[in-house]
Amino acid sequence: MGQIISSYGWLLARAMGQTCLLALLGLFFGSIIGLVFGILGVLQNRVCRAIEVVFVDIIRGIPMMVLAMFVFFGIPYGVKNILGVSSFTLNALQAGTICLALNSGAYMAEIIRAGIQSVDRGQMEAARSLGLPYWRAMQRVVLPQAVRTMIPTIVNQFIITLKDTSILSVIGFPELVNTGKNVVANTFMSLQTWFIVAVMYLIIILILSKLAKLLERRLSYDR
Repeated sequence: MGQIISSYGWLLARAMGQTCLLALLGLFFGSIIGLVFGILGVLQNRVCRAIEVVFVDIIRGIPMMVLAMFVFFGIPYGVKNILGVSSFTLNALQAGTICLALNSGAYMAEIIRAGIQSVDRGQMEAARSLGLPYWRAMQRVVLPQAVRTMIPTIVNQFIITLKDTSILSVIGFPELVNTGKNVVANTFMSLQTWFIVAVMYLIIILILSKLAKLLERRLSYDR
């Protein structure tokens, strides 16, 4: 195990950084997608709510590995053969970010929808009675209160997204699992390598879990 750490520790550490970067990018863009569809889900419009339901059901119903393969191989193929753009390609980081953003966006949409619905309707009615337009009331009154209840769940979603990055080894992104495979291929030390990889994941996830609990406790004190 010491040999792996001394020879490949820097490589595994860089892969952990790539894993965290990909998870952050996926959650960032997923939050934007989730915000759009989450708000659609609370509008008093059947078409908007139907769009949110269809998006969430489709993305959550597709396995991550299938979604990753579709984005990495299917989208470039479609753009080249249907739209005729022969130079279009997606690298592993771009495809991985799109995949994670779509997947986390579907879950974030439900988190945001539930967070908005947890705010008493009287808050929106009071804001509208003071003359605020719907979207300004949503921005200044409802969403700030909803975020308080959403933050711990968002941290938990980041943990899930971080673990989901391991699936993206199928498209060749140099995250921790893919790098672990390369180390095993070079050293033939499967048990030791995967133990180190598991410990690295465990450390990051434990830190994030503690952060989620601290945030939840802090927010409960502030109420």
